Amino acid sequence: MSAAKHSPRAVVLLSGGLDSATVLAEAVKAGYVCHSLAVDYGQRHRAELDAAERVSRVLGASSHRVVKVDLRAIGGSALTDDIDVPTEPGPGIPVTYVPARNTLMLSLALGYAEVLDALDLWIGVNAVDYSGYPDCRPQFIAAFEALCQVATKVGVEGGRFSLHTPLIHLSKAEIIRRGVALGVDYGLTVSCYQADEQGRACGRCDSCRLRRQGFIDAGIEDPTRYVTDRG
Repeated sequence: MSAAKHSPRAVVLLSGGLDSATVLAEAVKAGYVCHSLAVDYGQRHRAELDAAERVSRVLGASSHRVVKVDLRAIGGSALTDDIDVPTEPGPGIPVTYVPARNTLMLSLALGYAEVLDALDLWIGVNAVDYSGYPDCRPQFIAAFEALCQVATKVGVEGGRFSLHTPLIHLSKAEIIRRGVALGVDYGLTVSCYQADEQGRACGRCDSCRLRRQGFIDAGIEDPTRYVTDRG
């Protein structure tokens, strides 16, 4: 009698936003035992960290962990420094870009994966409806996946890590439709760059605009709670 096949383990980066929630649902559907990882990097609010914990629990992750890294110590972003979050799109890479954030988060996920004997990392980067961040592009993902093979004990001993980015070529509307089909409750998520303590979105920042337009384009009712909501 052959031994039972164990489901593979995966580390899923979970910010608490719309994209990462969809990625967790994808990984669960794919049959992975998912260990979600959120990073408290000194962002403006804790609402997204609270959302990550809710999403992890509801979507059935095996565990959820928060790692604290203080990126406010270096600043350089409207999310980690005393810089206003813009309410209008501008040219170039926006001030909401956090220097090296995805590199740092994926490095933490990679280390956690080695501890768990997991070879699969999942992240919700997107290169279509995004804000122009350099660490959301396919070139970055390919480079980091190559780094995994040479920067780890597992890699040099013959193991091979896979970096899963199922949303990278999808529009926001396509992501929302996919998530709804997977049973994601987007009312649990927080995407706003400056949400209040209750997790209500400003409705004006770049992330809010992309999210709101995504629901309109998808033809799906937007469950986002905005600070202007009454009741």
